[in-house]
Amino acid sequence: MLKKSLILIFSGVFLASCGISKEVRDQRNMLSGTWILDDVRYENNQGMFKAVLFNDADAICFEGSNWFFRDNNSTGRYTIQQGSLCQGGDRFIRWSVVSNPANYTNQLQFKFIDEKRNDVSGGLGYRLNIAQLTDTQMTLKSNVTVDNKPVTLVYEFTKQ
Repeated sequence: MLKKSLILIFSGVFLASCGISKEVRDQRNMLSGTWILDDVRYENNQGMFKAVLFNDADAICFEGSNWFFRDNNSTGRYTIQQGSLCQGGDRFIRWSVVSNPANYTNQLQFKFIDEKRNDVSGGLGYRLNIAQLTDTQMTLKSNVTVDNKPVTLVYEFTKQ
């Protein structure tokens, strides 16, 4: 009987430690829905930059893009408008919010999937630091290096 009790206690502790934190769960819930990427800008460096984001399109193509996050199955998509510089259309993603103990911030991570939810990127994906997240506004940041100098890409979203 004592053995069964100990096994149940350890199982409960193990399962609780595997669950996501309340903060991560709350951020997942806030992310759920449709967002517009209003602005992509650069911090920590001066000059003109031309950036291809997520190995997909120029940064200018992402401004005004529509992002949808479904939290019940961790899938979503972003849609870029067709333009002279931009290949428009939907890009399907699988996403999650993860804790990053290295810098005490949570991150939005995603990878590309097809319409049938199969991985198309060989497991590779992207992580963006969640700098701000409210019911109506989101700011994500990613750090890159240009000519051996740090540059922070800042993504400003508004919830629809």
